[in-house]
Amino acid sequence: MNLILLGPPGAGKGTQAKRLEQSHGLIQLATGDMLRAAVASGSDLGRRVKAIMESGALVSDDIIIEMIAARIAEPDCSEGFILDGFPRTVPQAEALDLMLEEQGRKLDYVILMEVDEPALIERLSGRFTCRNCGASYHDRYHRPKTEGVCDSCGSTDLVHRADDRPEALATRFAAYRNQTAPILPYYRDRGILRRVDGMASMDEVTRQIEAVLAGKADAR
Repeated sequence: MNLILLGPPGAGKGTQAKRLEQSHGLIQLATGDMLRAAVASGSDLGRRVKAIMESGALVSDDIIIEMIAARIAEPDCSEGFILDGFPRTVPQAEALDLMLEEQGRKLDYVILMEVDEPALIERLSGRFTCRNCGASYHDRYHRPKTEGVCDSCGSTDLVHRADDRPEALATRFAAYRNQTAPILPYYRDRGILRRVDGMASMDEVTRQIEAVLAGKADAR
């Protein structure tokens, strides 16, 4: 099963991808992580990527596709993969399809996690974490038992992420819409786009995704 998960920052793609890894043996492939891994590997591809990144230039679509092709050929991707962060344009989507066809593979579904942006911004902007242990809290839904003190480790170093501020989130959501909107018709026309309610509980989103994978969700 080969999937693409689409959704804005904070929609829960990472959580759902981890559940799919556990339940179906799929491997989550985030392009940023793959770029860093390629550089760390010291391979020929990694050296090329490193030179491009150090020059300040953008890594080309051709190299991204080459990197994905190499990664999905590894044994741990034998059951399938979940792409996160790629493709973002129709030419990238077309290049991905061509590469998969050459490998005798194809995308099964592109799953769009739909959200209510104002509600999600409110949810995300209240998040804060313990800088010491990484425990997560929320201004409204999950405050520490003792104000200003981490329940897990006792640290008082609790911080809000700068990119979780409402104005920063609005900018990130706008960028997501601009990047994602062009590829939705492409996958809809291919009949593999499916939509789930990203505002539902984690378990309900998982249930909806499982219905997609079982072929029980209609295209729309």
